[in-house]
Amino acid sequence: MAAVCSLCGASPHPELEGDPPLGWSADLVDTGDGPRTRWVCDVCTRRYVRSIEAKLDQEWW
Repeated sequence: MAAVCSLCGASPHPELEGDPPLGWSADLVDTGDGPRTRWVCDVCTRRYVRSIEAKLDQEWW
């Protein structure tokens, strides 16, 4: 597997982080060449989750 973060370009170290890397997020994206996996590293995943939480209405909490 050649996981590369689609946001920052980081690459995991398989021996340290596992394969697939622990804490990373993945989703399937439809492209002209068929579906492919898009990876987001643990750092960018945390950053993205926090931005979603910040946009939620106060009533949700």
